[in-house]
Amino acid sequence: MKQKKFVVGFIGAGGIAHSHIFSLNSLRNYYQNLPEIELESVCSVTEAHRESFAARYGFNKAQDQEAFFSNKKINTVFILGPNKVHYEHLKSAINNAQLTQVYLEKPVCSTVEEEVKIAEMVRDHPEIKIQVGFQYLFSTNIREALIFWKSGKLGRPVHFDIKYYHGDYLQLSYRSKRTNRLTPAPDGGAMADLGSHAISLLLAFLGDKIQIINAIQAGNFDDVPADSDLFSLINLFDPVTNAAGTIAASRVSSGTGDLIAFELYGERGSIKFSTHNPGYFEYYLEETGEWCRHLTGSDYRPSSNFPSVHVPPGWLRSMVHAHYVFFTGNETKSLIPGIAHGLAVQRIVRQTAGHLSDFRQRTSGLYNAKNPDILL
Repeated sequence: MKQKKFVVGFIGAGGIAHSHIFSLNSLRNYYQNLPEIELESVCSVTEAHRESFAARYGFNKAQDQEAFFSNKKINTVFILGPNKVHYEHLKSAINNAQLTQVYLEKPVCSTVEEEVKIAEMVRDHPEIKIQVGFQYLFSTNIREALIFWKSGKLGRPVHFDIKYYHGDYLQLSYRSKRTNRLTPAPDGGAMADLGSHAISLLLAFLGDKIQIINAIQAGNFDDVPADSDLFSLINLFDPVTNAAGTIAASRVSSGTGDLIAFELYGERGSIKFSTHNPGYFEYYLEETGEWCRHLTGSDYRPSSNFPSVHVPPGWLRSMVHAHYVFFTGNETKSLIPGIAHGLAVQRIVRQTAGHLSDFRQRTSGLYNAKNPDILL
């Protein structure tokens, strides 16, 4: 039987689009027996951006939105534009009769009304495959850690502590280039942009019944709106297991690089992993009283000799595998983040915005900048 041909269109030509086209073009390095993929069109608001992107990476066309959504050749859409337009782009894409699948970057939307409408669209179009851009779920150490946790060897969860930190927004030059990410939550801010990945991981391990209890934020600069969280921390509770813990997201944590640190404590042991050490995860068993390190390397399937299975995986390697799963459906280990997962993450991101607003109101006027020892 002849494999289906995927005719791809990109909506967006910014930074994340470059990572996606790298992953698409790298598939043949890692995997055999791939379906045929044709790069048809790039859509971007700025004509110069879409033209240069299309020329650089070999797309057949660079089109404005009207022409893009009227292009009857495209059956696979990558939605990679600004957060606030993800819903509108998804709605326009799904209305195309020839569409079969969508790769939707997180966050999937910005408001509760959009969440409801997306759920309705998905029910009306069950034939369309949607995969959401939580590529950390495809990292080898995280995939293997999730399998180990699901084995039950560590018992029921008790508490958790998850961080996603980097420090680039401490620099004015960096903030100035990315003002579109400094919009208020849930459209922008650290928890929406970075913390959503941490929320995704927590839901993968504990399920989608997690509830947010409260939130705080910190960090302020004159050029950053007060309602854009540079650092935020949320307290969460799982009503199924009574487990509780925190997720912290930061753009202003000096010296952290790009760090996800995950710790989950159970009744019979604990498990942890970090993006600073992508080649393994660690676990502790109460019965032995020992920490164990489980090496994972680049243990992807189907196995690849490029560059080698023992080579430590990087950030882009998990994205490449996410694209392989997207185009082939061949996967047995990863939790594949469909639209239900994306909406579950978005619920917590949206509710975080409300809790952060309450926190700002409660703490307004409490800090005395001239004399920090005195609360007003």
